[in-house]
Amino acid sequence: MTDIDTSTSAHGTDTGRREFLKTGAALLAAAPLGALAQGASARAASEITGWSAIELSRAIQSRSVSCVEVMNAYLAQVDKLNPKVNAIVSLQPRDGLLAQAKERDAQLAAAKSAGRAVGWMHGFPQAPKDLAATAGIVTTQGSPIMKSYVPKTDAIVVERARKSGAVLIGKTNTPEFGLGSHTYNTVFGTTVNAFDPTKSAGGSSGGAAVALALDMLPVADGSDMMGSLRNPAAWNNVFGFRPSFGRVPYGPTNEVFIQQLGYEGPMGRSVPDVAMLLSVQAGFDARVPLSIDQDPAIFTRPLDKDFKGARIGWMGDYNGYLPMEAGVLDTCTKALKHFETIGCTVDAVQPDFSMERLWKTWLTMRGFIVAGIAGGLYADPKTRAMMKPEAVWEVENGLKVTGGDVYRASIDRSAWYQALNALFQRYDYLVLPSAQIFPFDAKLDWPKSVNGKPMDTYHRWMEVVVGGTLSGLPVLNVPAGFGPGGLPIGMQVIGRAQADLAVLQIGHAYELASKYSATRSPLLAG
Repeated sequence: MTDIDTSTSAHGTDTGRREFLKTGAALLAAAPLGALAQGASARAASEITGWSAIELSRAIQSRSVSCVEVMNAYLAQVDKLNPKVNAIVSLQPRDGLLAQAKERDAQLAAAKSAGRAVGWMHGFPQAPKDLAATAGIVTTQGSPIMKSYVPKTDAIVVERARKSGAVLIGKTNTPEFGLGSHTYNTVFGTTVNAFDPTKSAGGSSGGAAVALALDMLPVADGSDMMGSLRNPAAWNNVFGFRPSFGRVPYGPTNEVFIQQLGYEGPMGRSVPDVAMLLSVQAGFDARVPLSIDQDPAIFTRPLDKDFKGARIGWMGDYNGYLPMEAGVLDTCTKALKHFETIGCTVDAVQPDFSMERLWKTWLTMRGFIVAGIAGGLYADPKTRAMMKPEAVWEVENGLKVTGGDVYRASIDRSAWYQALNALFQRYDYLVLPSAQIFPFDAKLDWPKSVNGKPMDTYHRWMEVVVGGTLSGLPVLNVPAGFGPGGLPIGMQVIGRAQADLAVLQIGHAYELASKYSATRSPLLAG
């Protein structure tokens, strides 16, 4: 194969995950691996899959572990845990995956002999979200309409992962067309929570979050229109980053000037892992003219930064506007102390904007986009009958929208951005919960009420993420601990326009101070 990236990136000099998290230095530029370099054949699969993605890349590239051994370890983890949670779907034949891993080993040996470098993800098992097109691998989008669809080309994020050396082992499960923050569909069934298999994994990147939390993938891609990188990360105690609009080119698509609500981003078990995956995904692409033209190598740099004096604006539940399950706000407000530990001040703030106006803006713009994407399927009675009720509702809502409605919603969206921008004149970051409830019963389709308040749409219970989406600003989910029932929740950290690196830096400092991400799923001990 000739699709391996010959560029390299560095992200640290430490040997262990604990030491790396203390320094954030570049592991790939390090000296030999020490403990990781001992007796590769004797390692347990759980040791390999338990390494951070940065450690894994370094181990592969130092040739202290082979790509074949890595593939075997991850496939063993998938065999062991995926039947319990249904996170990875369309798993590819083992023989073919091992052959690709062997080829990666040969490519690495040749590159080393020639003094060349390989991509950061060289030899990584990866499973793109089932919304992302994967050439030669079925891409169902969770819909029975597309259950046999095999794309001829890759999505840009998949294309870049392959170029960096990743081996695609399958896909991660998603709700139908990515609609809804609960990952279930009639093609593959339900993905359940990594910490409690009776509960929802969130969505729509639910399969990705669970696969990460259970060490079935080293890093994962996801996508986010209405919290789909944030909600599942929050509910599975990992990190999910919705980057600035244009940071990760979305496509190839015929919607380059229209689709500005939903796009892809990275997920990981640590912020440095997220940053390194973003360095692979980000960067200008001429097929996507609104993509950001900035060197993605900035995300390979150490994330350490002094946050003494940084100002945090806590927006909470928007002054009582959003209903919250008991325990969510208490858990999150306790987590805020870790921002104070790293030197930040935290103040309660509210944007000068009507939240009902924001919700109306959201319904208009989302309906407009979804009707444009899925309107053709709705128009055909045969395919309409195969769409879930929520998808039909979305399209019908969008078909009622007029050009004037869209224009006014765009004006309102702009006003919302300016309201947040005004807060950023006083605060460096804005923070609020990543979900309004803890993970709910996986057998439900969606929560019909929150804290006694009826939900008037299938997604209103996730209204808390709408502000981040409509702003186009970078938003990172960070774990916020565990509620009274022992289930995880997270917080959204919103940064200024295109300040993606700054958001990752404070997320890294918070991660070191809070240590919430160190709590792993009980399924890993089984």
